[in-house]
Order: sequence, then C-alpha cells, then structure tokens
Amino acid sequence: MKVLLCLPLTMLLLLFQPWETQLQFSGPRCHAGPLDLVFVIDSSRSVRPFEFETMRQFLVGLLRHLDVGPNATRVGVIQYSSQVQSVFPLGAFSHREDMERAIRALVPLAQGTMTGLAIQYAMNVAFSVAEGARPLEEHVPRVAVIVTDGRPQDRVAEVAAQARARGIEIYAVGVQRADVGSLRTMASPPLDEHVFLVESFDLIQEFGLQFQGRLCVRDLCNGVDHGCEFQCVSEGLSYRCLCPEGRQLQADGKSCNRCREGHVDLVLLVDGSKSVRPQNFELVKRFVNQIVDFLDVSPEGTRVGLVQFSSRVRTEFPLGRYGTAAEVKQAVLAVEYMERGTMTGLALRHMVEHSFSEAQGARPRALNVPRVGLVFTDGRSQDDISVWAARAKEEGIVMYAVGVGKAVGEELRQIASEPAELHVSYSPDFSTMTHLLENLKGSICPEEGISAGTELRSPCECESLVEFQGRTLGALESLTQDLAQLTARLEDLENQLAKQK
Repeated sequence: MKVLLCLPLTMLLLLFQPWETQLQFSGPRCHAGPLDLVFVIDSSRSVRPFEFETMRQFLVGLLRHLDVGPNATRVGVIQYSSQVQSVFPLGAFSHREDMERAIRALVPLAQGTMTGLAIQYAMNVAFSVAEGARPLEEHVPRVAVIVTDGRPQDRVAEVAAQARARGIEIYAVGVQRADVGSLRTMASPPLDEHVFLVESFDLIQEFGLQFQGRLCVRDLCNGVDHGCEFQCVSEGLSYRCLCPEGRQLQADGKSCNRCREGHVDLVLLVDGSKSVRPQNFELVKRFVNQIVDFLDVSPEGTRVGLVQFSSRVRTEFPLGRYGTAAEVKQAVLAVEYMERGTMTGLALRHMVEHSFSEAQGARPRALNVPRVGLVFTDGRSQDDISVWAARAKEEGIVMYAVGVGKAVGEELRQIASEPAELHVSYSPDFSTMTHLLENLKGSICPEEGISAGTELRSPCECESLVEFQGRTLGALESLTQDLAQLTARLEDLENQLAKQK
C-alpha cells in the first residue's frame, strides 16, 4: 500500500521538475553503440518565442541523456524556415557543454516553413562525411529528428523517400498545428514508432522520454557474436543479418552471395567533371563500392581498377594493385574529386591503351579472362568518343555505360556493347541510381552474366596448346608443299605420255 501511495507523488514531483532535470532524473545515459544524430528544428515565424525556448530546453535536456563522443553518439543541429542554417555539424563538437552553448546561442530564423528543403540539406550535407558523419561502410545508424509546428510550404514526400532510401531513419515530431499527413509522409516505418504529435511545446518531453527509451533498448548486435558478414540488425530480443543491395543472404543466415564462378578484369571509368558536384561524387563512390560488394575480389578472381576523368585522366588505382574487396573499397573512399571538364573520349583511349595492359595488372589474353569496362558519366562529352568507343570493343572489351541526369543517350549507346538494353543503364538522379545495381549485377557478375562458364586455363596448358598448334600447322604446310610437288610431277608425266601418242 505504501508503494501505491508513493507512486502519484513521485510522478507529481517529476512533472513539476524543469525539463532538463526530468531527463537527468529518468536514468543513466544510454550506451547503445555509436549513432549519428541530427536534429532538424522548425524555427519559422509561427513558432512563438516562448515555444522556441521550450524547444531549446528540450534539446539541451535530451543531450544530457546521450552518450556523446567521437566514437559514441555524434550530434548535429540544423534549423530551418524559408532557408536552412547549420547550428553545428556532426563533427563540430565532442563535448556536451560545447553543444549546449551553441544551442543556447541559437537565434530563430522566423520566416516560412520549407521542411522539404531542410530534409534535402540534412541528406546531402548534414549526413555527409565532410560534415562529420561516419562513412556508410562503418554501418553507424543515421537518425534525423524533425520537429515542426506547421504544414510544409514545399514538397516533402519525394525528398523524404530519398533520405530513407539512403539509410536515414526519420522521426517526425509535430507540435500543435502540425499536419499529420505530412508527418506520416516524412517518417520511417513503422509509423507508429516514428510519428509523434503533441498538443503543445510544453508536452514535447513526452516524445523525448519515448525517444530515449528507444535509444536505450539493448542492442543485441553489440552484445553477441552475431557473425553477420555485412550488417546485423537488432529486432527486440533477437537479431537478423542483412546483405547489401544486389546480394542475397545465404542459407546459413549470415553470409552473402558473391560472384564466384568465373573471373573478370573490371575497369571503372568515373566522371569527375564539375557538373557532378562534390556531394554527388560521394554518392558515385558509394555506388562503386556497392558494385564491389557483389564481386569476389582477389588476384585469382575478379580484379578491379578505377580511373577518374574530367579535363584530364587519372588512374586512381590499376587492376593489379589490390587483392581484396576491403582494400578496393577503402581506396575508392580516398579518391579526391577532380572537377573541370568532361573528356570521355580521352578516358576511353586511356582505358584501351593503358588500363587493360599487363603492366597495369590485366591478365594475359591467353588466359581467356573477360575484360569489362564500365563508364559512369552525367553529361555530354567535350571530345569525340566514337573512335575509342569502337576501338575498345574491337579489343574485346565488354563495355557498359551508366548515365545519370543530363547524360546523352546516344553517347551511352555508342560507348556500350550490343545489345544496348543489356549494356546501358540510366538514372535521372544521383540519389536514385542504386536501382541500377541489380541490372549491373546480372550483367557483370560472372555467375549470372557474360562470363558464365568461363574456364581459367593455366599458362602451361595454353603454352602447350600453342606449341601443338604450331607443330600441326608446320606439318600441314610441309605436307601441302609435298602434294604440290607430286601434282607437278604427275602433270609432267601426263604431258610426256601425250607426246608419245
């Protein structure tokens, strides 16, 4: 009975405490593994000054409950109205006190409500590696918390879908006049766990407490030896393994299939021209690494080389340099954007003359290893491509062309091998090009595409075959000469007999 009587008093004391104190009262800080967390705060003119102050205190209080640090939770804050402003990026601060000072100094923008613009900024800028987000290969969860009090004045559905497709988990928190339909459009599934609507800013702590509870749920993937090859996902009291797009989970529930039947020498030509833009170039590198994920990279298996081109051509790494997928992916992430022009023809010439040479790591033609070139471009070439596109195919290189945005269809078809429907891929936008992966896998992956059943013969066997062919041709040539001499003698004999008659 004493416990029952004490409970209401405890709750009453909790409600009367300031919000920052409530968060401290609610328990120890979460240690749920690393997290990249960005708050997207509506500071439009409809948010009144005292309401904005409540939101400020909400942020400060929530920070005090997080395990903030470079190797734990990184926090960034952006505010928006008719424009977007970074309060501080993910990589700016390692200490909670610095974040609190920046939040307390925050001045609201007090204009319109361009929520779609804010999501676009969060996706392309706030969650970029340059701003402090950890690389996608580290599989650190990316979480965006959008807090708004009104209806967006721009479109949010498409950009929110793009953000979710890039792996950003979105929580949508609506206050007072917020449009529920827009919140549901923005949020990640399941919606009942990612959409919150509160009656006033004074009650926003209700979301804060639930959000903390989700962060503090024990992450089984961090506590057990899960053995997942690519990614582990906790689901309540269990977990499951995931594979990257384009690869399937094997029967053991842990490993992912790869291209293992056959071998390929693959050279990627990546457009680094000015029109691509830095943030999209990062997406291109991510796309390249997703291709590498489904290849069996090894000196005896698939070899990968990368060339970047703009107004000039630069070999980032040749075919023979790296022997594992991890090494290739790390090298791809280290590639620096070139900018300037689009000399696709020059890049094709470089590929034909240098990239597939044995000096660069390509295997000898006698070994019958397929040579594959994949050209990635976003616009019209500033030089002629016809000569070297044709030359590449004459040299036996199977060519693929991937176009994005303003890429010219005629040029893509000219670059690619026949039939075009199997060798040309196009995406209208950099953020949606991941759907091309399955098509490329079906074409490039040896077990499913061009090199199915390819036999990698040993040099000794090839040399023996060449030697045998040489001896056979020599014998045939000698026999032909003998037959010619015999024929001439028979003709002489026939002429002599005819004269005697």
